[in-house]
Amino acid sequence: MGTTEKLFVYILRSDTDPHRHYTGITSDVVARLDWHNHGPCGCTVHHRPWSLLVSLEFSTEPAARRFERYLKSGSGRAFAKRHFGA
Repeated sequence: MGTTEKLFVYILRSDTDPHRHYTGITSDVVARLDWHNHGPCGCTVHHRPWSLLVSLEFSTEPAARRFERYLKSGSGRAFAKRHFGA
């Protein structure tokens, strides 16, 4: 990923099991959602279809990676639940 490319940290919610969420990072949210819903992805394939709950844009890759890592932590999951309903 280039240094000028915008990155998005996103949270998906399973339409079949609304308590299931997936957090990831991408440069193209629309294409990534399509991949989760139709591609051969491992951990999200069993809870399809997915809807985009939130996406946050970052101007640097390190900042995006730090926030994604935080959202996958215990306190980050609590933050996402409180602020995004995740």
